[in-house]
Amino acid sequence: MSAPSTGAIAEGAHRLAVRVYYEDTDAAGIVYYANWLRFLERGRTELLRSLGHDHAGLRAASGLNWVVRRCAIEYLKPARLDEWVEIITRIGEVRGASLDMLQEAQRGPDTLVRAELAIACVDVAGRPVRLPAEARAAMSRVASTPRSRHIPL
Repeated sequence: MSAPSTGAIAEGAHRLAVRVYYEDTDAAGIVYYANWLRFLERGRTELLRSLGHDHAGLRAASGLNWVVRRCAIEYLKPARLDEWVEIITRIGEVRGASLDMLQEAQRGPDTLVRAELAIACVDVAGRPVRLPAEARAAMSRVASTPRSRHIPL
């Protein structure tokens, strides 16, 4: 059995192709708004995996977890059943215990969804802790987006 695609990092962004399945759509046959959060999570997860810092590995090695602290999302255009969309994930500012991630879902030249997230590193009790040095270094190498506190319109 072949492994699923983990996408690729190029020019400061991680790109992951995702197909829209029936389970992802609403009664009108378009991606249900909450399911975009799942697609974006896959993009962030595969970016971390590509950098060698996946969720399970971080938890096993140090008891730390990545959590979404803040999410702002803008829905621009729909995606429909059986279409391919590309989830593009960029790392913004890397801080002590958190970092910004900017994500887009695109279909060809069209941007369907834009999201800005603050991601925090927490211990098993849910308290913020500094990013591990190896993870910080890996993320800083691909960080290309300045810190932003809103989604540009």
